[in-house]
Amino acid sequence: MSAINGSIGQGGSLTYMDQLKEMQEKKVLDEQKVTGQNELKQEDFLSLLTKQLAQQDPFKPVGNDEMIAQMASFATVDGITQMNEQFGLLNTAMTSNQALQASSLVGQDVLIPKSTSYKTEEGGISGQVRLTNSLDQAVMRIETPRGELIRTIDLGAKGAGEHDIAWDGLDENGKPLPAGQYTIKVSGMVSGQNKEFDVFTNASVNSVLLGKGEGGVMLNLAGFDKPFNLAEVVQIGKAK
Repeated sequence: MSAINGSIGQGGSLTYMDQLKEMQEKKVLDEQKVTGQNELKQEDFLSLLTKQLAQQDPFKPVGNDEMIAQMASFATVDGITQMNEQFGLLNTAMTSNQALQASSLVGQDVLIPKSTSYKTEEGGISGQVRLTNSLDQAVMRIETPRGELIRTIDLGAKGAGEHDIAWDGLDENGKPLPAGQYTIKVSGMVSGQNKEFDVFTNASVNSVLLGKGEGGVMLNLAGFDKPFNLAEVVQIGKAK
């Protein structure tokens, strides 16, 4: 009789499940040594199950309930594995399709939730301010990334809501400033206190790339060292 039957005959120290577990572990270790494979496939499970049935103790056969439960458990795990693989393929396909669609953005402007943007040699910076309160006099300030004030522009009275803003790239004396990054800030008096509001700026899209890690499509924007996530884009194209 086989080693499995012998172990059962000697006091029944190993149950059917214990024996199958031992055979599975031995199978994994053997395959790791030979092929580096570290998981059992469906054909491996069926092979082990067939051997167990052929070598079981005829006086203590495996119960139908136990057999069905084990096969159902393996089928469930195998189904989940296949489902995860399909989801992975679907995610890759969707990301690639999104990147293809996003490639049409190259050369266009996108509105991003940053108050700092890049000014070209002859251009300026446009964007949008979101006012949570009505203002009798809104003021727009242009600053360098270090906080140096370049120009102050009176925007006049503004109601609560979204408003397009633009700076022509000139300083207080009407001279064009060099290309580079500049920050736009908008503020006004609310209940006797000066309050700053959220500013969004337009940036030009240089190229599109697939994101790494969590995935997604990333945009390389003019004047920015790091790519920007497409999902964070507020608006495509400048407002008319």
